[in-house]
Amino acid sequence: MGPFAVAEKLAIDAAGVRIFARRLGSGMPLVLLHGFPQTHLMWRDIAPILAQQFTVICADLRGYGRSACPPSSPDHSAYSKRAMAADIVALMRRLGFSRFLIAGHDRGARVAYRLALDHPDAVAAIAVLDVLPISEVWRHADRKIIGFWPFALLAQPAPLPERLMSGAPDAVVDNALSNWGSPRETFPAEVRDAYIEALRDADHIHAICEEYRAAATIDSEHDTADMRAGRRITCPLLALWSGSGPLGSWYAERGGPLAIWRDWALNANGKPVDGGHFFPEEKPEETAEELRRFFADIH
Repeated sequence: MGPFAVAEKLAIDAAGVRIFARRLGSGMPLVLLHGFPQTHLMWRDIAPILAQQFTVICADLRGYGRSACPPSSPDHSAYSKRAMAADIVALMRRLGFSRFLIAGHDRGARVAYRLALDHPDAVAAIAVLDVLPISEVWRHADRKIIGFWPFALLAQPAPLPERLMSGAPDAVVDNALSNWGSPRETFPAEVRDAYIEALRDADHIHAICEEYRAAATIDSEHDTADMRAGRRITCPLLALWSGSGPLGSWYAERGGPLAIWRDWALNANGKPVDGGHFFPEEKPEETAEELRRFFADIH
């Protein structure tokens, strides 16, 4: 996988949780966070491009990939986006960065916007890819969300989703990669196999389900509390979403994804991009250029 395969590997104790990451490049620090069912590997083609201008840190979220799976609790707070965002702040501080850029796709984007809300001094700018705030998803959920089955299925009480995932991790990955708008050839065999392998460990499966349970409960509560208190993301925000995916049509009555993000951020811009949900892997050069242009203007 080219330059990404030889990027520096890091396993850092971030506030008591071991976080795995890769680092490459130099310049202003830029964190890239993955979604489901991916790992940091999703940035394999984008990170080397951005590393020509930035110090790129690609991290596995807690409970995913090679990162640790801390014990959970009945309120799922250990896998809240607040806890996951705190991991990234601690990771970056351990690396010597108190302020950084951040981009996330899917689950990683939700960690990124929570980080921007909870730690505004740490974030210079944020990009959110094919995602909306958690509370907005639940507020406007209807039968169309069945197509994105992890929201409801993985949030069910243990052990049902854990047993289903552990019984067929290949079916979980193949369904997601095949049915969310990106062509199968987007994912080489070694990448698909790596995503499947990451779902074979019982602790990681449970952690991922806990993260989805947090999204259905405590994460939405955190979002709602921020909106009621008038808290907004203060740094520049770029929203990119799949031009062929559901975000552009499902929320038309709200003015589309950008209008929603402008309710959450004081300085938000964005647009649809060509490709399905996994457009960062489907169109890495185009995605990297969108991110490069946005972040290059941040000082």
